[in-house]
Amino acid sequence: MKRFSSLFALFISIVAFSQQQGKLRKVATVGFLNVENLWDTIRSADYIDGTKDIKNPAFHRSIPMDSIQFLEAEKYDGPWSDTALKGKKAVRIQSGSEEFTPKSAKNYGSKIYKAKLANEAKVISEMGAQYTKTAPAVVGLIEVENRQVIQDLVNEPALKKYDYGIIHYNSYDYRGIDVALIYQKRRFTPTNSLKKELVIYGDNGKREYTRDILVVTGFLDNEKVAFFMNHWPSRRGGEAISLPKRNAAAALLKQQMDSVRTADPTTKLFAMGDFNDDPVSPSLKNHLKAQANPKDLSEETPYLNLMYPLYKKGVASLAYQDAPNLFDQIIVSKNVISDQVTKEYSVYKAEIFAPAYLVNKEGNYKGYPFRSWNGDQFTGGYSDHFPAFVVLQKEP
Repeated sequence: MKRFSSLFALFISIVAFSQQQGKLRKVATVGFLNVENLWDTIRSADYIDGTKDIKNPAFHRSIPMDSIQFLEAEKYDGPWSDTALKGKKAVRIQSGSEEFTPKSAKNYGSKIYKAKLANEAKVISEMGAQYTKTAPAVVGLIEVENRQVIQDLVNEPALKKYDYGIIHYNSYDYRGIDVALIYQKRRFTPTNSLKKELVIYGDNGKREYTRDILVVTGFLDNEKVAFFMNHWPSRRGGEAISLPKRNAAAALLKQQMDSVRTADPTTKLFAMGDFNDDPVSPSLKNHLKAQANPKDLSEETPYLNLMYPLYKKGVASLAYQDAPNLFDQIIVSKNVISDQVTKEYSVYKAEIFAPAYLVNKEGNYKGYPFRSWNGDQFTGGYSDHFPAFVVLQKEP
């Protein structure tokens, strides 16, 4: 197996978008982490109660399998979508949750679950802290099973003092994993949130159920912002074959970003997540039209990929099929870029976060992210992706 220690530096290089003078003023970190299958230990199913409002968490929630017998549900063979299930009550079995139980080959009990929570909380609490001296104001999460695991996560000692709020919707992903957002309540005030279902089809013409795009608008330290959390379709089956699915995700993301920007051009936009593509891939370059250089920003191309300079330097956030990739990216609207420190937030630095404890130090996977699982064996690690963050600054 090839080694990538030269590409996964223990201290990942930093990209700065301006040569601003003086010390950082008021600062905020926005970032995200792929928590690599954060499941609870209970065999679960999804329960959809279409009689409730779509924004009500009880519309689509995770329930223990042994609770199904006590709930009203009909036999449902139609498409799985919020619109189709309005007025209906149905149960959908999660294909992935059986893998993460005490009776599975992983022997996934409370001890491993608690270790997993502590590990992810440690990483989140330290993202950007070398610049801000505190935990991130807003954090996106990828590969969470349900709202309860997020609640358990923010209650961990490393995070509890920051009083994180939660925004989460269950998706119809075939494995049962979702994206979510947590935020420090004293710094971010959400005004609206929604999920946009990505409708894609396989070669057989059947719909493939994947993660939604989570859209959250609100005020970060009194500035109007919008966050778009992504976990695009994987490269299963091959990069070229699966690319149309990510192109569709890019088109949906662009539509959502354009919609928010059109409604209020002053809103600062942050799209982030695991795109399962590099900054130069057609999905990001041609369909989202994320630019590589601030000089190329315009009204027609208003989105900048903060990770492009890192990609050109050979920085990677994971190794997919034994090759380095920078799938974990943050893309911002042009009104977040400035060559001066002003009274509004602008980008100071963007990083792939890879402190020494997140990096494998030896063996065939030297230099790779120190992941949680090696097959069915819990390694005590953190994630198969390095997280990413951006530090914002403004005058006090």
